[in-house]
Amino acid sequence: MTIDSHDRDPRSDASTPDAASPEGAAKGPRADKVAGRRAFMGVAGSLAVGGVLAGSPGVARAARGRGVDDLLDGIGSLRRDPRVSPLDHELRLRALRVRVEAAVDQFEEPIAPHPDNGDEERYPNKIGTDTRGLPHDARGEVDLAAYRVAARAHASREWDDSEAIPLGGTRKLVNPIGTLAVSLTGTTPPQIGVPPAPALASAEKAAEAVEVYWKALLRDVPFESYADSSDVADAIDEIDRLSGYTGPRAGGRVTLETLFRGSVAYADPRDRSGRTARHVVPPGVLDGPYISQFLLRDIPYGPQVLQGAFRTALPGNDFQTDYSEWLAVQNGLSPTRSIAYDPVRRYISTGRDLAEYVHGGAASFWGAALLLGAARSANPGVPGGIAAPLSPTNPYLTSETQASAAATFAVAYLQGLLPLGTSRAIRAAYWQKWFVHRSIRPEAYGGLVHQRLANAREYPLHDDILGSLAVELTFDTFGSYLLPQAFPEGAPLHGSYPGGAAAIAGVNVTLLKAFFDEDHVIQDPFVPDPADPTRLVPYSGPPLTVGGELNKLATNAAFGRNWAGIHWRTDAAASLALGEAVAISLLRDERRTFREPFDGFTFTRFDGTRITI
Repeated sequence: MTIDSHDRDPRSDASTPDAASPEGAAKGPRADKVAGRRAFMGVAGSLAVGGVLAGSPGVARAARGRGVDDLLDGIGSLRRDPRVSPLDHELRLRALRVRVEAAVDQFEEPIAPHPDNGDEERYPNKIGTDTRGLPHDARGEVDLAAYRVAARAHASREWDDSEAIPLGGTRKLVNPIGTLAVSLTGTTPPQIGVPPAPALASAEKAAEAVEVYWKALLRDVPFESYADSSDVADAIDEIDRLSGYTGPRAGGRVTLETLFRGSVAYADPRDRSGRTARHVVPPGVLDGPYISQFLLRDIPYGPQVLQGAFRTALPGNDFQTDYSEWLAVQNGLSPTRSIAYDPVRRYISTGRDLAEYVHGGAASFWGAALLLGAARSANPGVPGGIAAPLSPTNPYLTSETQASAAATFAVAYLQGLLPLGTSRAIRAAYWQKWFVHRSIRPEAYGGLVHQRLANAREYPLHDDILGSLAVELTFDTFGSYLLPQAFPEGAPLHGSYPGGAAAIAGVNVTLLKAFFDEDHVIQDPFVPDPADPTRLVPYSGPPLTVGGELNKLATNAAFGRNWAGIHWRTDAAASLALGEAVAISLLRDERRTFREPFDGFTFTRFDGTRITI
């Protein structure tokens, strides 16, 4: 691109316009700013004309070099303020190059395939779609006129159309338009794909339902007592026989050591349609106790300590097992009952404890960063920090004169990335929820089970759920076939798939693994005292590593929502992979900003493969 003579340094040649002309009248920084904007817009136009914005394969990379170089040459030739250091001016130009190249690189990533499970089109009454918050009839089926208004809003993605959606109660739909915000760091939501959620009538959906019914029944059984529980044995036996179950197995069987443990689901890259899921168990998730070390320890925060023991819900806090209460929640009415809490703070020792921990607001990942960087306790009987080394690729580990800080590579720098990752993961997950899948929540599925078994409604549910022992025991315990909820309000008002909390877990744990030595063995692990969960006792068993316990933290945070009855296994599993992809895109953008000698972020993905960014 040729820079117009009007944009040149007035000292460069005799073609400078006369000072009396409009172009020549402006001098100094303002003229530079105007000319710089003109040069930038010219390059933006050349990028568009050159095909970058058309998404032509390979064009973006070639045009990037040509366009960015032209842009920098043009701006660099402008008159510099003599008061500005050449090095400062060069830093400003480098910032421009980094930002433009990052934007073009991100744009070059293709839009992923986004297949859904077909349920929304398959059922005219929309029984396989998330419609909670809209008005429903006495059977729990959505008012179709209200649904059509919502469908128009989903199609247009416009604020005013979303404002026109008729609600059935006082609760509001959660943040659909927020997913369309432009992220200046990291990828955009449509560039990350997840496989479709299991279809309503499928064996996989039935298997997920059987699992969450068992979780509801076993919420108050301590994890340390599973070996002695006949109900747990029944759960293992039933889940093991489910053809659609995608959770962990050992030797092809569901066992005491694999029951309810976490898994991750990626879109299989060998299937270009994006429909096939690849299920994996992250390293460390099957090792040792069910609960991660990061959810048990007191978190040191300067002169303060955040206690690992927390407020738990009392046993028997189960909601929406009464049909009228269930229907009111489906319509979006605020709950009329609330959780009764234990006045004594306890450590996480049951599924109900974990569900309450992930109900909202816990310092899980920010706290994990503090724990990883804090010193160990001098008293072996008292938990302290983990004192994990930083990642071996951290350039300050080999510096003889410099230390890292909040600017780059220190724990304080990482703590700035964690909330950014949270926001970007939610944009990616909620975009899928609102504009692709709109998948049914477990509580709504429980309504279909109840109507089928109690009222003989011909809903297309798989035999594995209709003949489930867990469903039978639920009726014996609560007098209905509805899925017992741990939260009075049930789930937030957006679709089930993928899970927002799980995406947050995926992005944050991936960032943590990129900054610390995953292979470091935790020297003093603890577990809740089986006889008294208000205290911790030392753990003895196979070694627990930082990487393994971070993976376990991710699955605890993701699958903890399943213990509450508001999510499915695939919601958590696919969202962990989605969050990991968001973290990788953020780290890629961050890496290009550094001036330190740096070989890249190296860590283990949830599928066990090593990656360097």
